[in-house]
Amino acid sequence: MYKKIGILALALALIAAGLSAASLILAAKPAEEKTADIQYVLYLGTNDKDTNEPVCAPEEAKEKAKEILIKHFGGYTIQEANGGWVGDDGTLYQEYTLVIYLSDTTADKVHQASDDLIAAFNQSSVLIQMNRTETEFYAGK
Repeated sequence: MYKKIGILALALALIAAGLSAASLILAAKPAEEKTADIQYVLYLGTNDKDTNEPVCAPEEAKEKAKEILIKHFGGYTIQEANGGWVGDDGTLYQEYTLVIYLSDTTADKVHQASDDLIAAFNQSSVLIQMNRTETEFYAGK
């Protein structure tokens, strides 16, 4: 009788160990689907660098930026913002600004797109922030 209990206990222990291992593997799986990534955030002013006047109307600026971003990345996220600064002469300058979020790309590709944005909007520069992040394309349960 003790032998049967020992065998049963051993069998239950092996089943429990197997279930524990399986649950650890399944729990680790979503972490494998996440990838380390750099999120690029671009701040694109839309005032001409020489005249400090808007290059175009806000909707036209968004469309112009979208065309460039689609050409380089096939996708994008854009938010509208308003930027401002005080010039050397003490004048407050303001401009319509596009904030562009990009992931799953490289710094070289971002720089190539930025070159096109700088030319299209006659800018001195595009501010680029590079944030280390973890990316996951979650599709539900």
